[in-house]
Amino acid sequence: MIESHEAVLRQTPLFANLTDAEMRALRARVSSRHLQKGELLFTEGDACTGLFLVAVGKVRIFKLSTGGREQVLAVEGPGSSFAELPVFDGGNYPASAAAMEETDVLFVSRKDFQNFCREHPEVALKVIAVVGSRLRRLVGIIEELSFTTVRQRLIAAILRLTRTNGAATKDGIQIELPQSHQELAAELGTVRELVSRNLSRLQAEGFLELEGRRIVVKDLEALRREQTTSE
Repeated sequence: MIESHEAVLRQTPLFANLTDAEMRALRARVSSRHLQKGELLFTEGDACTGLFLVAVGKVRIFKLSTGGREQVLAVEGPGSSFAELPVFDGGNYPASAAAMEETDVLFVSRKDFQNFCREHPEVALKVIAVVGSRLRRLVGIIEELSFTTVRQRLIAAILRLTRTNGAATKDGIQIELPQSHQELAAELGTVRELVSRNLSRLQAEGFLELEGRRIVVKDLEALRREQTTSE
């Protein structure tokens, strides 16, 4: 349940610095929607109806290949906005969006958001900054998919988790995978079998200990070196 539309808008970078009067004007244009886990918000190619903001939960932005393989482009959490670009360029949604868990989103129609940006040009400038940051992230995804192996991408994901959620233990750095092997594969641009196979190999080679989603990195520096030397 969304307690306050304004509270969600205030934690979104696009709208954080609006005055009280501007916020009231924007709030009047906002509606909300509840999504069940796995429910699609929109599909790639759908006509763009407007801008979304995550209030509670997580939304996965992804593309599907003709063969059905999924590539996750982003995971948006509370305070994040998405679908800014098609709101302005007049095109369809360039990717699909689905709830990763029970999720509440706010919605501003394309027409209302465009009118609001005409009245408040500073918001349009923030949209440019958000879209620019997203473009840099997509370029990074393209580079990883083009120039690195599945093994290297998997190691990079594990190393990121050690920095953000790692806990030191007597056996090494312990982390918890936040997603299933299938979901991790979609993020890495591969299939579940290759993720499982490479995790098993890393364990057999002594870099990791695995127990379900729990991973203990036994030698962090050795794993970092392996990321740069793996082929």
